[in-house]
Amino acid sequence: MEPYLRSRDQLQVVTYRFADDGVIPNHRSFSMLVYPQVLRVATTDPAAVAEQCFMATGWGSTWRNGIFDFQHYHSNAHEALAICRGSAQVRFGGEAGVTLTVQAGDVVVLPAGTGHKRLSPSGDLLVVGAYPPGPACDLCRGQPSERPQVLVNIECVPLPPTDPVYGKHGPLLEHWHS
Repeated sequence: MEPYLRSRDQLQVVTYRFADDGVIPNHRSFSMLVYPQVLRVATTDPAAVAEQCFMATGWGSTWRNGIFDFQHYHSNAHEALAICRGSAQVRFGGEAGVTLTVQAGDVVVLPAGTGHKRLSPSGDLLVVGAYPPGPACDLCRGQPSERPQVLVNIECVPLPPTDPVYGKHGPLLEHWHS
């Protein structure tokens, strides 16, 4: 067990399934997964903790920043978001989705097509994002002209080979296989 992770047997994964709302497609088969307080980020460089975790599980192309303040999604890649510092209210699943408060230590796993939009961040919000192996992710905003191609893209994104936090034996594989 890595020192930066909560024990798997202590983790209660929270799942959310979102319907296509005509603008944001979301994912037809996979639920969004929230791993509350899974990372121990009380260090001088909390983003390095998330980056180390993601790299160890094969999720790469990491970035450090926040979450866009407009509704968007990725049609050709799944995405993991680690909240490393601060907190934010984020709307997931499009305008008819759910608004959650995410905070330092949480990881949210978004299947391809899942809308997300930052509503109100704390001043110190720091997020690390990562993607499973595959092409560089696109950025879609729900424009009508995008829709025909993104619906095809979403269906073609494969199941990731590993969970972004726990690797080959993580909850993502259990939830998304069933």
